[in-house]
Amino acid sequence: MNMFWSRRVLALAVAMSFVAILPARAADAVTADDTAKFLAGMMPAADSPLTPLTRDPSWQRHARFFDTAFAQLEARQLAKIRAWSDTNLAAPKPTMFYMFSGPDFLYANAFYPKASTYVLSALEPPGSVPDLTKLPRGGVGAALYNVERSLSSILSFSFFITKQMKADLHAGQISGTLPILYVFLARSGKTIKSVSPVAIDDQGAAHLGNENPGPNAARGARIIFAGSDGAEKTLYYFSTDLSNSGVKASGFLKFCSTLAPGNSLIKSASYLLHSGNFTTVRDYILANSATIVQDDSGIPLAYYSPKKWRFFPFGRYAGPIGEFPGRYQESYAELFRRAQPMDFGIGYRWRSHESNLLLSVRLPDDGSGAGEATSSTDAPPPPPRPRKPRPPAPVQPQQRGGFFFWR
Repeated sequence: MNMFWSRRVLALAVAMSFVAILPARAADAVTADDTAKFLAGMMPAADSPLTPLTRDPSWQRHARFFDTAFAQLEARQLAKIRAWSDTNLAAPKPTMFYMFSGPDFLYANAFYPKASTYVLSALEPPGSVPDLTKLPRGGVGAALYNVERSLSSILSFSFFITKQMKADLHAGQISGTLPILYVFLARSGKTIKSVSPVAIDDQGAAHLGNENPGPNAARGARIIFAGSDGAEKTLYYFSTDLSNSGVKASGFLKFCSTLAPGNSLIKSASYLLHSGNFTTVRDYILANSATIVQDDSGIPLAYYSPKKWRFFPFGRYAGPIGEFPGRYQESYAELFRRAQPMDFGIGYRWRSHESNLLLSVRLPDDGSGAGEATSSTDAPPPPPRPRKPRPPAPVQPQQRGGFFFWR
């Protein structure tokens, strides 16, 4: 009997010791939220395995750099954009669409902070973020520097340098858009709850994890996060071709339709929606958006039906920069002659006194069933010939810190 009780006591002691070490073992796991904070130059949880790495001089320099850069960006643009949004976007839809976005959650959240689902899409691959504690010696410092390079233009001008970003997002062990999304979520005050790979089949159905979506799937990431109020939201990022042939081959727009109608943001989009090769996505945005916030690189004014939309121009239309000749819109210039002032810069004309922003609000359906001004089967109208006064001389691309900027 004594031996029996001794065994019971021993078994209970072993069980209790196992339970006691469970929290320690759980703390050994590197969470996506801790990784995001670490990459963003913010302290992870005290018991995170990443916390000892914050004593490295390279991380401390990185943290100081991002503290300064994001504080300046907050004062110069983001706070002003949120104030503009609060004043001008009274009743946003739950879904926010941002085509040609790259990993730009920062401005998606600034313009539409009340959205509960964000859908971002571009060509850049989602990539991956490894366990940073397992990088080779010196690997963390190199990874942090790569993140800084990837963000240099958007922190300065409000958009990514496409060619530079493609190189940066393929370099090193941290790659793709995911690490950039992590940084923007953390610096926007969000807590990441979970991250999952996601793919869309040709019927628009989403497949998580290792599910087989079939050929021509649009692949990306789904991030569940929460703000300061604790309410959970969803961010989708998809790497997909938005040209006519690309969207025809994928189910991306069908997936978007499960979340429509939404609000759309188009910024620094290389004037692709002026082209006949992007008519399908252009028409989709027009048909499935309650509001569209864009600079002049978005949808040309000629494609909006004045019977369907009301326009609110802000800032100054100075014409496209020299990298995009032939995209001047006389109708846009006429509209912006009665524009309201704007106290922040956005788009390729990133200086505040040169920037333009157009808020287009869909009018209530009158039941006529009339479509937009054109459809995807129509040939795009040729760029209008500017009448006097001619567009101003283009401002040449600036160079700062070795980075030219387009996109």
